[in-house]
Order: sequence, then C-alpha cells, then structure tokens
Amino acid sequence: MMVSFIISIYYNMILAWVLWYLGNSFQDPLPWSICPQDTSKPELIEECHKTSKSTYFWYRHTLNISTGITQTGPFLWWLVICLAFSWIIVYLCTIRGIESTGKAIYLTTTFPYVILTVFLIYGLTLPGAVQGLVYLFTPDLKILKNPRAWLDAATQIFFSLSLALGGHIAYSSYNPQKNDCEKDSIIIAAVNSLTSMYASISIFSILGFKATMNYRDCLDRNIAALTTAFNLTNQSISRENYTVWLESLSKISPPTVSNLKLKKCDLQHFLDQSASGPGLAFIVFTEVVLKMPGSQAWAILFFIMLFTLGLSSMFGLIQGILTPFTEFPIVSKYLRKEASCGIICFISFLTGLLFTTRSGSYWLEVFDSYGGSIPLLVISFLEVCGVVFVYGLKRFCNDVEWMTGRPVNFYWKASWQFISPVLMLSVFLSYLSIQHPSTYNTWNPSYEGFPSKEPKFYPRWVLFICGLLVLLPCIFIPIGAICQFKNVMLKRKEKQVLHPSESTEGS
Repeated sequence: MMVSFIISIYYNMILAWVLWYLGNSFQDPLPWSICPQDTSKPELIEECHKTSKSTYFWYRHTLNISTGITQTGPFLWWLVICLAFSWIIVYLCTIRGIESTGKAIYLTTTFPYVILTVFLIYGLTLPGAVQGLVYLFTPDLKILKNPRAWLDAATQIFFSLSLALGGHIAYSSYNPQKNDCEKDSIIIAAVNSLTSMYASISIFSILGFKATMNYRDCLDRNIAALTTAFNLTNQSISRENYTVWLESLSKISPPTVSNLKLKKCDLQHFLDQSASGPGLAFIVFTEVVLKMPGSQAWAILFFIMLFTLGLSSMFGLIQGILTPFTEFPIVSKYLRKEASCGIICFISFLTGLLFTTRSGSYWLEVFDSYGGSIPLLVISFLEVCGVVFVYGLKRFCNDVEWMTGRPVNFYWKASWQFISPVLMLSVFLSYLSIQHPSTYNTWNPSYEGFPSKEPKFYPRWVLFICGLLVLLPCIFIPIGAICQFKNVMLKRKEKQVLHPSESTEGS
C-alpha cells in the first residue's frame, strides 16, 4: 500500500507533463520547434542555441528548472493545473473501485496498441529504421557486469507486471475462488513481454531515424565548413565521399582542417545518445516529431498514447491503495467508496505539489530512484520468503492445486523456493556493494561544461529523505509480523485460560 502511494504521487506528475505537452501540441508551429525571440532576455536565447529547441522547451519552458535540489522556488501554475486535471481524471476512472476501473481499462489498454501500430508502420518506412533495429537487437555484454543494470531491469519488470505493488492482489480478490491463476500468470507475463518487444521495435525504428538525421546534419555541417575553407564548389563533397575528401584535405593543409574543429560524425555515437526515462518522451521524441510530415498530428497521437498508457498503470496503483484502505473497519463503516477514493487522490495531489516546483524534477528522480526501486525488491523478496518458508510451500501448492485442479509442476516450486529468492537477494547485495556517494545531475546554463549537466552531491538532509523513502514502505512488514505474532500468542493464552484441560492434553 505504502509503496503504491509513493509511486503514484510521482508517476501522476509524469502524466501531468504529458497533458502539458498534449495541450501544446495543438499549437502551430509546435512550441518546441522555435527558440525564444525576446531580445530583452539574451541569456534564454543563448541557452536555447547551446542545446536544442526541444531540450530548451523541456528544461526551461516546461520545468523552469533550478540549478539544484535545494533551490525549490515557487509552484509553477501550469504544472499545478495539469497535475490537478490528471488527478481528477484518475479519480473519475477509479471512483467506484474495480467497477469503474474495469470499464475505463478497455480504452486505456487497447488504444495504445492502435497508436503503436501506426508508429510501427510509419517508423519502418523512415531512413535509418534498420540501423535502429540493429542497435536494439545487438547485445552489449559489458552491461551485464553492472549490478545497477540488473536492479533497473528488476524494477522495470516489477513495475510493468505490478509485482509487490498490490495491484494484482487487489484485482484477484474479485476472482472466483477456483480460478486458473497459473494460466493467468502465464498470459500476463507473455503479453507483457510481447508488448514490450512490439513497443521497442516501434521506438527504436524512430530513434534510428533520429540518429540518422543527426548523423547527416553533422556531415552536412562539416561539408559546408570544408567547402567554405577550401573554396570548393558546392557539389564537390558529398556524404558518400566525405571521408575520402577529409583525408585528402588533411594531408594538403593540416592546420586549416584542424582550425575548423570539425565534429566527429559517427552513427553509433548518435545511437548511443538516445535518452531514457522522461527525456526519451519529452526531448527525443518531440525532436523526432518535428522531422515528420504533419508533425502536429503525430505529436497529438503520441501524447494521447502516452497518457492512456500511464492512466492504465495508475489504475493498478490506486487499486493497490484503495482496496486495503477501504478494508479498515473505521473506513468501511463511515466512508463510501467514492469518498475514500477522493481522499486518497486529494492527499496524493497535495503531496505531488512538490514536483510542480522548480526543483520538482530533481525530487521526482529521488522518489523514483529510492522509493520506487529498492522497496519493490525487498517487499517481493520478503513476500516470496513469507509464502515459501512461513506459510509453507507444500501448503501453498495444495491451495494452488485446489484452485486450478492440477498439481503444481517442478518449475514453479523451484522458482518459488530457490531461483526467485536467490536472484533477488543477489541483485540487492550487488547493488549495495557498488554504492557510492549519491550524486545527481543538474541543469545549469552557467556551468562551464554546459550543455552537459553539472554533477552535484545530495545534501545530508536529502539523503535522510532518501533513506526514509526506502524504509517507509518496508518497515510495515516487520511491524505487521510482530502484531500478528502478538495476536497469535494472545489467542493461545485465552485458549489456555478458557480450556485448560485441552491445552494440558495437547502438551
């Protein structure tokens, strides 16, 4: 419940950003296609020209980002409105729990497939799509040595499958007792993997197009510089013979070529520059959309798809909070389901206002890195251990056999008892072994290495909050275990007092 709450408050901020971009997508020209024209603020014009138009729109126009996490600044009214609107939509879709969510989820799960298919068909026709797909399916074995990559992969699969978040438990509570949970598990895992692959092909075909365009632009700039410096005709150097001309001119006049400070144009380098996280959607894809004919329509479709995808994820998170919350006796007695959902959404909105400040994106990174990764690993590990070693594997297998009507095979037993606990514990211990002083990257136009981000250390009080985000979702597990243990011991004592003869016979 707690980890679902932490994730939902920052995840819905991402949906607020999507709404902001969706609203701006109806402008012509698209606002991230131009730099500011206000000559009274030359520093903004310079900031835009040093980066890219889409990057400037994201960091300055959308986030109005500060240069550090301690420089909070005021609430940004446009983000507050988008966040409020996003929570209102979530509330309306989950107002009656599973009854209303079940109807809305038909749209939020099917519509993205339609848009993804459109992007896939169009993306495969773009120049550079093949290079993007080759990049996608070419493994980099060096990354497998990095424990952080394994933690990120585990976090992603936990999140995409809603593991350790309570969403599946909340939804499954509405199933009949004799439900084929094994079949459901296989279908969910298979559909999730196939959808991820399907989306990856669409995305990387377009990223390959962007990298190819950047590669060609780099060549064109270098060709223009060489043509001007050596007084060549415009058609002398082409992209195909650029390397031959560069080697030849470097031999003829090395100082002239050196003074031009030509950039190294490498397609692999541009492919490696593909962003991840929010930057992928709000910087890379917005820049790619500008290169497409009918860019305005593509932008609208893309952000509608993102919003529906995010909305379907929010349904599971809210159900993971709402279901246990409404089961408290005092809540179920005095509050209707609509009121309970409203309270949860309103408290989440107020907490999420932190992300609408100028340092909001830094705080979102903190919540995502600490509140949405390690707790999932710890909770899932303890959940598996609790089922296998406390509840009992044999007892659990008997329950599954009663539900499905067939015995549990060896694969599931091995996964529950050995494979899953060992893998999760290994990832967790490996992550702890490589921990170093926590840093974050800031957007600072005054930084000498700008447009590269300036690395900074987190203040101590922020590190305390990081620790709190990790411990808060996990601390309720031992507290619950202690309370349950006390209840069991209390019942045993009551039984001994009321039926002393039975306890004597049992001993």
